[in-house]
Amino acid sequence: MPDVAQATTPDRSAANGRPGTAKQAGADRAKPKRKQKHEPVAHGSPGGDDQGHVGRPASEVSQQGHRRDATTLPVRVVFLGGLGEIGRNCACIEVDGRILVLDVGIMFPDPDMPGVDLVLPDFTYLRAHADRVDAVILTHGHEDHTGGLAYLARDLAVPVYGSELTLALARNRVDEAGLADRIEWIPVTDGERRRIGPCDVEFIPVTHSVPHAFATAFHTPQGVVLHSGDFKLDLHPVDGRRTDLARMGALASGPGIRLLLADSTNAEEPGFTPSESTVGATLRNVFLAHPDQRLIVTCFASHIHRVQQVADAAIAGGRSLATLGRSMQKNVALARKLGILHIPDRDLVDVEAIDSLDPGRVCVISTGSQGEPMSALSRLATGENRFFSLNPGDVVGISAHPIPGNEWSVGKVIDGLYRRGVEVVHSGVERVHVSGHARQGELATLFTVTRPEYFVPVHGEYRHLANHVRLAATMGVGGDRTILCEDGDAVLLDADGLRRDGTVPGGYLFVDGSSVGDLGHGVLRDRMVLSGEGVVMVVATVDVKGAEVIGTPQIVTRGWANDPDTDAVLEEARELVAKALEQALVSGSVDQEALGRTARKTLGRLVGARTRQRPMIVPVIVTV
Repeated sequence: MPDVAQATTPDRSAANGRPGTAKQAGADRAKPKRKQKHEPVAHGSPGGDDQGHVGRPASEVSQQGHRRDATTLPVRVVFLGGLGEIGRNCACIEVDGRILVLDVGIMFPDPDMPGVDLVLPDFTYLRAHADRVDAVILTHGHEDHTGGLAYLARDLAVPVYGSELTLALARNRVDEAGLADRIEWIPVTDGERRRIGPCDVEFIPVTHSVPHAFATAFHTPQGVVLHSGDFKLDLHPVDGRRTDLARMGALASGPGIRLLLADSTNAEEPGFTPSESTVGATLRNVFLAHPDQRLIVTCFASHIHRVQQVADAAIAGGRSLATLGRSMQKNVALARKLGILHIPDRDLVDVEAIDSLDPGRVCVISTGSQGEPMSALSRLATGENRFFSLNPGDVVGISAHPIPGNEWSVGKVIDGLYRRGVEVVHSGVERVHVSGHARQGELATLFTVTRPEYFVPVHGEYRHLANHVRLAATMGVGGDRTILCEDGDAVLLDADGLRRDGTVPGGYLFVDGSSVGDLGHGVLRDRMVLSGEGVVMVVATVDVKGAEVIGTPQIVTRGWANDPDTDAVLEEARELVAKALEQALVSGSVDQEALGRTARKTLGRLVGARTRQRPMIVPVIVTV
């Protein structure tokens, strides 16, 4: 791996929210007011010319467009999530003490997070500096970039920018939380450039697995900071909307791109990601191969291009379409209303009517591609869906690849489908899915087009980020021009270059039912112990004044071994615990907590020695 920039540790005050260098020319000018106008900026306007020099004289920029006068305000980038995991994408762009938040995503829990519903970025930094946050900018509509907005809105009331579709998808969770009135939704269009807070923000079209995704170019006092968003280079996209490499190249040739933040999800994968349109050809072949069978196709509800291709293949085969799953129904209706999805009314039927139709004339588009326990597909696999039941001979197509960590859940659903006599077509047997993220060939192309001075990989697990760093080095952006960051890290871009700038809280914020953030790692650890080894509870009544144990201690187990040998161990444990407690009482120990520790230690030692297991030991001491 090429060397990574390791700057000397800066003043830790930077980690507490101050924007880096505090004493510099211009730092004393008045800060922008909390409420301000967010207006479009035309290319060449006084707010920012077409070279991206954002109100600065050209003398401040060298021929390469990179060098800045030492008095020019620095730019700080703070990473709150998305660096080291798939999901929780969230970053802050800071100039002159003002903050723009880029994406607020969620992550679905790992198997070692029992009882957790969602995982959020740690909002401690944003809460502490709420008065400095000018806006939230959403790159696209996937929940790993937008799903945390409903939780952030409890603490911040700020405008939110994104494409019309992205905002509509993001509003679902916010509306459900009853917080829509705390957010001003501001739609932007392809190529639009607006003054938002401390800098101009340009919205550059990119192709992804959800329509109308953006890369964002921040025109700052330190030059252009380009964030790729989630993207791929699809030369034949379903909607014809390609990644605008021409505009990125123009930025590289004009002001120059000072810092590139780029999607790392597929940085391990060689070559190029296939076009989304290749899935359409596969789907048509699947439909042609099963002309007399009912087809159920599941995919992400936000993958409107995939839904369009399923619809096209079904309609071409003379089938009617039905939607299954609340999010699929809502997103199909929304996309049709926005003119993004084209399905004639005559080809849509209610899902409750499909049993009355010829199986060869039916296609159901469903949610549940990730094996979610309560999803439409999971309920079909267990025979619990209230709208219809699968019949032997039906064909289910899973047009998605399992998110890392979901493989077991998806496999369990596939097993359930086979038990019902259903034929399953998935990405392991047919190309019914392609990724929405760029592989190494596309990432190398991005480096060639953008020619950044500095680079930080984003969006991916640590191995993805590390491989992206290696790729950057082969493209001439290595050594101290690249910094490999993790959640909670901050970097500072100024006239001297890019360097580390302290840390902020960047851990997990757990959502468990209606509780947000109250679930700590200690609770998760206890839950893991309970799920793995079970619990053994000992209940003892003691007479403190008489220094004796009343009766025999009772031992109750849950989720622990239950066989003849266990009974013998428990009988011995009762005697040992009683003796240990009496000895403690005789020695003057009368505190319930101290007696509880004695019982726990005695019982734990015996159970561990006899069974080689470590269940949770819970002592309950009753004093009389």
